[in-house]
Amino acid sequence: MNIRKKDGSIDFKKLLIQSGLYLVLFLMLVLIVAKEPSFLSIRNFKNIITQSSVRAIIALGVAGLIVTQGTDLSAGRQVGLAAVISATLLQASTNVNKVLDIGELPVIVAILVVIVVGMIIGSINGLIVAKLNVHPFIATLGMMTIVYGMNSLYYDSVGKASPISGFSKAYSNFAQGTIGSGSFSISYLIIYAAIATAIMWVLWNKTKFGKNVFAVGGNPEAAKVSGVNVTRTLVGIYALSGIYYAFGGLLEAGRIGSATNNLGNMYEMDAIAACVIGGVSFYGGVGKISGIITGVIILQVINYGLTYVGVSPYWQYIIKGIIIVAAVAFDSIKYAKKK
Repeated sequence: MNIRKKDGSIDFKKLLIQSGLYLVLFLMLVLIVAKEPSFLSIRNFKNIITQSSVRAIIALGVAGLIVTQGTDLSAGRQVGLAAVISATLLQASTNVNKVLDIGELPVIVAILVVIVVGMIIGSINGLIVAKLNVHPFIATLGMMTIVYGMNSLYYDSVGKASPISGFSKAYSNFAQGTIGSGSFSISYLIIYAAIATAIMWVLWNKTKFGKNVFAVGGNPEAAKVSGVNVTRTLVGIYALSGIYYAFGGLLEAGRIGSATNNLGNMYEMDAIAACVIGGVSFYGGVGKISGIITGVIILQVINYGLTYVGVSPYWQYIIKGIIIVAAVAFDSIKYAKKK
């Protein structure tokens, strides 16, 4: 990042455009620490990283769509659907409120089921965007409503208890387990997030599919002329996003220990905010995996910190909304400068 003028002096206007949002977030962190110095502890750091894990998986799914100049307002509802399906499939056989008359299924069965569901929903989103030329905002807005309706119908049809809980030990351990002991323990969630991150990094940086995604995001018409199958690429990236949401939903239900049809509400807001904070441009063709993970952690530090010092959840929504607008505004200014 070059922030110097031709005469060698610092261009403070350019510095503000490039780093203004990070400076504001850093100031917020300073204020949080000033109010509650105990916020800076190993325990809190571990909690933040653990809580960031599922959000990182969801953000990685959204990021690929933003790279293609798209978005996904249905992400949170897809997470919720996967959570409810997982919860109903993985209740303990000894649970008196078991909603399905089936034995204890292996966790891998539930993973495969929700991944297939997520892939189908994502593919439909991709087809609507690519084939029907519907703007991603409208396409995923409609899908958000549809998925929530489907999830609510399913939840009401099977829900003998609210919320659905009492999971099998295998599922609880899968989502809540740790490796190590004491202060040296690492949550399984962190490991899953690391694997999901590595997979996405390879796809973005080492495969033809990843190059096609960035080509489509940079200039769809030029990509088409160059021989890129734009429709296949868009359907593929939306399907991949659905898979990530589904796995995130399964982990989230297991982490919390219960699920309702409202789980996942507004998760897409955090995911989109993390992506734009991490430098994924809404103008397409720009983004790094490292930036996304950094954005997730920064946002989670702010979320956790605001809760830690007792800020109302309603104020937190306002603050996150401002962060999203500011991040996109800075991105817009940087894009205009490049043009």
